[in-house]
Amino acid sequence: MSQFVMPSLGADMEDGKLVEQLIAPGEPVTRGDIIAAVETQKGVIEIEVFEDGFLDQWLVPLGTTVAVGTPIALIRSGDAPDPPDIPQPTDPFPAPPPPEAPQPAEPDQPPVSPEDPQLPPEQPAETPDELARVARQRITPAARRRAAQTGFDLSSLGDKDTISLGDLPDAPDNAAPKPLSAMRQAISAAMTRSKREIPHYYLADTIDLTAAESFIAVRNADLAPDARLVMGALYVRAVACAAQSFPEFNGSFDNDSFTPSTAVHVGMAINLRGGGLVAPALLDAATGDLADLMGRLRDLVGRVREGRFRARELSDPTITLTSLGDRGVSEITGVIFPPQVAIVGIGAADWHPRVVDGQVAARRVAHVTLAADHRVSDGHRGARFLRSIIDHLQHPETL
Repeated sequence: MSQFVMPSLGADMEDGKLVEQLIAPGEPVTRGDIIAAVETQKGVIEIEVFEDGFLDQWLVPLGTTVAVGTPIALIRSGDAPDPPDIPQPTDPFPAPPPPEAPQPAEPDQPPVSPEDPQLPPEQPAETPDELARVARQRITPAARRRAAQTGFDLSSLGDKDTISLGDLPDAPDNAAPKPLSAMRQAISAAMTRSKREIPHYYLADTIDLTAAESFIAVRNADLAPDARLVMGALYVRAVACAAQSFPEFNGSFDNDSFTPSTAVHVGMAINLRGGGLVAPALLDAATGDLADLMGRLRDLVGRVREGRFRARELSDPTITLTSLGDRGVSEITGVIFPPQVAIVGIGAADWHPRVVDGQVAARRVAHVTLAADHRVSDGHRGARFLRSIIDHLQHPETL
């Protein structure tokens, strides 16, 4: 028997609320199965199990907030769980139980007015079915924040599978200022720690993306819209390939030492519609073909927009990529996400005059930046790492 504990999903996470139990006691589980969902400041995170066996029992009821490391379930190893003990009657023909004596009727109670300030009306207790329905509902973090700020009753929206910010009424224009949301508090804590503890250094260059854009156009010519490649996938793959050659930018710095990662899990900085930022990882971003990478990128962004993540996606990033090109920002210099040691930023592509083969030509050019941890690397290696990213994007066929 082993304990399944509330996992740590980032340096800034202290606790989480169990909001879904996806496996019933007695059911089999396989390593990698999603068995629960936990709500944190960053959203609803799906939790994987890391061994084969059977779920013996849940130790924490739904809706409970517990600290990181607290056992929340027991996993039984082996072929099958023990069958439950079923008591057998000793008498094959037991006598029927005597009838219960009738209970005296309750005296009539005077009606209570809903407006009576001394005796508020009783609220009907939620049934187990209603509690289960609420637990199955997916409520985005932005919707939860708006409801908490405005006092809106989410149960009034009925049995919707997913409740998002657009389902709630707009906040009044004259609403009083509110304290930082849990999301903004988490971002504040992580970024304050980063700027306080990590000695950043910064490098910048430009990328000629003309070949990359042509590569995408040719590849997408005969593909359906939902299967087409986007530039973001090339950015992820270029960063991952470069990180394989320069391991000092891919890993974690903890307890005064740096541990390089053998795999490259590229954290994607993604803004949430209701405000805030998360950077879940595209796991093993250097492996597989571009079509597979694009499919995983599309799935990740879709789940993030719904406020759903998987545990490893938040706990395992080894380097982060941020881009505000779709917002027209020409250059972005990021802040490193602890315990990582580097973040790459890529701005919007625009037309620039460049000399190509001795001739001035219009080319698609974007700015690329690197913020890196000076405890682990220096500017010379940082420049080579940045150049490796640029080379891969200028020769997209290598990706």
